[in-house]
Order: sequence, then structure tokens, then C-alpha cells
Amino acid sequence: MILSVSRRTDIPAFYSEWFYNRVKEGFMCVRNPMNIHQVSKIPIDSDIVDCIIFWTKNPKAMLMCLDEISQYNYYFQFTINPYNQELEVQVPKKDSIIETFKKLSDRIGSKRMIWRYDPILMTNEIDIDYHIRYFETIAKRLFSYTDKCIISFIDNYKKTERNLKETTARELNDAEIFSISKRVVDIAKLYNIEVQTCTEKYDLDSLGIKHGRCIDNIIIEDIVGYPIESKKDKNQRKECGCIESIDIGEYNTCRHNCLYCYANFNQDAVLKKKERHNPHSPLLIGDITDKDTVKERSVISLRRSGLFDK
Repeated sequence: MILSVSRRTDIPAFYSEWFYNRVKEGFMCVRNPMNIHQVSKIPIDSDIVDCIIFWTKNPKAMLMCLDEISQYNYYFQFTINPYNQELEVQVPKKDSIIETFKKLSDRIGSKRMIWRYDPILMTNEIDIDYHIRYFETIAKRLFSYTDKCIISFIDNYKKTERNLKETTARELNDAEIFSISKRVVDIAKLYNIEVQTCTEKYDLDSLGIKHGRCIDNIIIEDIVGYPIESKKDKNQRKECGCIESIDIGEYNTCRHNCLYCYANFNQDAVLKKKERHNPHSPLLIGDITDKDTVKERSVISLRRSGLFDK
């Protein structure tokens, strides 16, 4: 089983106490996003969890207790963008985040630290030169602390359009995408960083940028030391190459308040869920009630034959 922690929210930044409590108890519960009273109980013993993928902008809260997950294999998708608090309202200062990245890399090694520079967007103040200047600044500071950078370009979903309506943020056109990609990959080579894309329709192979996978069977097999049985996650967009995983997050719970985020409807919804968070509950938000139907999910290690139970 591959555990995604999480595409839907930043668990390392805001819910690390809850996560460590779940590790101690050996299971967690997750609500179905399409049917909130349908709850899956997921066993997370280390003999069935092949790998954990953490998604975060600031895992500082996790660092003191990493020994509590020493029996698990894992890696981090760690986002460091060039935006200020106009777009990333509650994200800490970049100097602090970069230092956290370096400390974590010192603990677990550069191959388990994937730098995400995404989504790439433009505003009246943020142009290609702005991105290139800050991409090189960050890449230089992360030299030897990571081997890979994942980039993507913003797609204006309805939720992101609503949150960005008071800004001048916009998507890039084709010429801008190819221009910035060429310059980014040239800079990355200077710092021994491989660049890949995430869920992109553009073919940038000619520039030396391959389609990447955030939940990547190649990275996982390198970390765990054995081959796994995997297949493409059918629940993701067709351009996404990620393999199947179980996501334990919940939408409308990330407190970074990044205006381009697709996982939050609005900040009011986030604040309401914050009030219901109980670090000792098996659920990320709230508690099990008599309205809920809880079903234990049958899962196995991907080292053996078979995948997730259907």
C-alpha cells in the first residue's frame, strides 16, 4: 500500500501530532469526499505500508519526531515557490522554509527530498525573468539537498479563479511555457537537479524535461529496495502518471491559504474545520458519529502479488 499524506491538505505542517498518534495506534479513518458518512478504516502497520509520500510547504513540526516513523519508508514532496504573502497568505518566509528543507534533507537524504516549484503562474509583477531569478536563487540554496524538481503550470479551475479574482494572476501561454522551461532546465543542470513536469499536457522532452510522477514507482522501488506491483491511478487526470495510492487527507483543511490552491473552497470553510480538529480522533476532522458507516479497508503490501482490494 502506498499512503499519500496528502494531496488534499498539508498534514506535515498542520496535523503532524494527529498523524503521529495514528502511527502509534496503527490505523486511521478517512471520510469519502463524495459521501461524508462513508468512512474507511485503514490499517497502517509498517509491514503493509510500502511507502508514504508526504506533501508539504512546511514540515518543521514533523522534524522533532521523525524517529517515530523510522520503521516506514517515505519521501517528501516539498513545495518552495517564489511567491510572497499576496498569493501564499500564511506560508512562512522562504528563508525559514529553505532551512527546514536542508535540515530534513540532512536527516533523510537528498533522494527522498523532491522540490516542487509549482504552480507556475504570471501576474502583472511576476514575469518570466522574475521566475528565472528566483528559481536560480532557490536552486542554488538547495544544491546537494535535492536531486529532483517537479514543475507544473497553473490551470484555472473554478475554485482557483474565484480565489484569485482580486489578483492579476493568469495562466501562461505556449510560448511562455517553452521559454521558461528551457531556462529552468539550464539552471537546474548547474546544480545537479533533474527537472520533471507534473500532470502536464505539454511535451517538453526536447528540452530535457520528462513527464514526472509525484507518486513514483521508480523512486519508491529505489527507497524500499524491492520491486512493487503498481498501476496508474485511474482517479487522477489522464496526464497524471502517478501510481495508485490511498490519500488520507480532507479538503478545506489546509491553513496556508494559498490563493491558487484547488483543495480549498474558501477560508471560511477551512476555519470551521479547524475548530473540529481533534488530534486524538481517528479522523483528521471531527469524530465518528452514529450517522457514519465505518468499513475496514482490506489492504496489502505491493511487494506481494495483487494490488488494493476492490
